[in-house]
Amino acid sequence: MTYWTLNAFFLVPAALSCATVLLRRNRPQHFAAAAAVTAVVLLALTAVFDNLMIRVGLFWYNEDRISGAFAGAAPLEDFAYPLAAVLLLPALWVLLPGRAPGPGPVRPKPNPKEQP
Repeated sequence: MTYWTLNAFFLVPAALSCATVLLRRNRPQHFAAAAAVTAVVLLALTAVFDNLMIRVGLFWYNEDRISGAFAGAAPLEDFAYPLAAVLLLPALWVLLPGRAPGPGPVRPKPNPKEQP
């Protein structure tokens, strides 16, 4: 089994859960933007620290099981777990009962005539 096959077991359900939330009308107001910012930060941290740990020899990958595409010393397969976390955890927060906030309140636009 390759790492991409193993990753598919995590990424497919995570992507489906996230898509379910994105297709809902009553999703939290900034769900997609918050998930995107979180993904960028988490993937950047993964790139930095995985490369450091691989270069100092803390762990390695079986070359027969990876695709051969790398970001520095880290195989691309290594980025699947943080991506799955970014997709799945916020989606579960929204989908599980009693956890999701309603859509953000609608704020009335200020009337310029009422300002002091």
